[in-house]
Parts: sequence; structure tokens; C-alpha cells
Amino acid sequence: MSDAIKNRYDFVVYFDVENGNPNGDPDAGNMPRIDPETGLGLVTDVCIKRKIRNYVEAVREDEPGYRIYIKKGVPLNRSDNEAFEKVGISAEVTKDKDKLKKELKEAKKNKKGKDVDIIIRDYMCSEFYDIRTFGAVMTTMVKGALNCGQVRGPVQLSFARSVDPIVQQEVSITRVAITTEDDAENKSNEMGNKFIVPYGLYRCEGYVSANLARKSTGFSEEDLELLWDAIINMFDFDRSAARGQMAVRKLIIFKHDSEFGNAPAHKLFDLVSAVRKEGVLAARAFSDYDVTVNTDAIPSGVTCEIRD
Repeated sequence: MSDAIKNRYDFVVYFDVENGNPNGDPDAGNMPRIDPETGLGLVTDVCIKRKIRNYVEAVREDEPGYRIYIKKGVPLNRSDNEAFEKVGISAEVTKDKDKLKKELKEAKKNKKGKDVDIIIRDYMCSEFYDIRTFGAVMTTMVKGALNCGQVRGPVQLSFARSVDPIVQQEVSITRVAITTEDDAENKSNEMGNKFIVPYGLYRCEGYVSANLARKSTGFSEEDLELLWDAIINMFDFDRSAARGQMAVRKLIIFKHDSEFGNAPAHKLFDLVSAVRKEGVLAARAFSDYDVTVNTDAIPSGVTCEIRD
């Protein structure tokens, strides 16, 4: 793997949805998430991270160093066992707390005093892209016996929030597929519904810590470039009828010339704005907005790059 990144980054992502549900709320019948006080739409950070993971998994196809730890249908312990085997602890031993403690003592002797927890943690970071990027809590094996991977990732995301209030619209649909034989005798189709947002432009803010990359996961320049690619293309690799037409419209990256940064993130974020064009009462396309960056006010030691 390459060396860890040397610079801090802060970034803003604008993405939109047309006639789709960007992130359903299971506590509200899967309706699009919304802030009840303002009417602004919400998309969770977990949802966006899932899209990034799906992109990396698709383009790297379990390539060593770019596997995905948190994925559907794969128990976390299956991946954890690989790290335990790295220090000579078998998967069977990890099921017994007392045996595991004994094996850990032996492993530490064999490693001549090296911290076994760190060896296991570093192995997981080197193998799994999403651990190296977002971090992970890998203490699911035998709690109290081994804390091998509570990793704080260098990349963090906020909830995405829509620029303007959204409309939660319920659309009735029909289907000709009948579920049971009894139903087939009594009706020719069935009714259903789906929830959509006619149009919404969302803004998400993110952070990349060079300090955590150096001290914790080894997140590299190659990893960073893959992250930017994943953000730009995350919806193209995750199409769904329920989500409608979704696309990333702008990725605005602020690069600091130091590890700890040269300006507070919120001051950089305040330089970026999206405003409905004059005369547009209800936005129905990205072209209804003006997205601007006040480049004249960017502090010294920070550069700005815009990708779309």
C-alpha cells in the first residue's frame, strides 16, 4: 500500500433526485426522509457510504486491499477470522473466551512483545477499503477478550440535506401479476403505491483527516482518488426503480497544504451556495439552480477544485 495522505481535505457534494425516493424512512412507511420542522429532505450518511462501498466493490471486485468489510450476506466474523489467523489464532478458538485469552498470551510471546491487537487492526485496514476509509468497530468476537479494531476512519460524512423543502408524494400503481390462485379468480390486477420526491437537490459535506490517516488506517492518495471517483459515480452503479433518476452534480474539494488544515471547515463550506434562479417557483431540474463558490474568499493555504 502507498503512504498515507499528507493533506487535509474538506468537500461539498451536490446530488439530485427526480421522481424517486433517495432514502426511505422505515419508521414512516419508507417515505422519503424529511426534517419535520423545515420540510427539508434528508439522506443519512450511512446511505451515502453504502453507495461508495458498492462502487468500490463493483470496480475493484474484491481485489486485495480493496475488499469491502460491511457488505450484505457476509458475516463480520468471517472477515475477522482472517486477521486472527494472521497471528496464529484459529476461528474455532475465537468462539471460546477462555481459550481465546490463552491463545492471545501465546501469540504475544510468539510475536516477541509486539502488540497483537495492532497487528490484527493493521491487517484489517490493509485488506478492506471501507475500514481504511470510514473506520469500523470490530469487537464482535469475544467482548472483553480482544479489542482488535475499533478504528476511527479519516473520512467522515454529514447527513445530506435538500436545498429547498421537498414534497413527499405517494403515487398509486397497478400490477397485473397476481400473488395467489384465489386472487386470480377474483381480480385481474392489484393496487400498490410508491413514494417519490418530484425533484430535490441535496447537499452533503465531508471531511478527510490526514492526521487520522497517518496514525490509524494508512488511507493513501490512491484511496483518496478512488473516493472522489466513487462519489462522482456512486448513483450510476446503484440504479433502482425506487430511487428514480439520481446523479451527483458537483463535487467541490478544498485541499489544505498541511496535515491539520489551514482554515476551519465551516468557513470553507460557507463559501459554497446553491440558490434557485430568479423566477423559478418550484425547481424541477438542476438547471433551475445556480451553484457558486466564492473563490476570492478562500483562505491562504487552501486550494479549491470543482468536479462534475
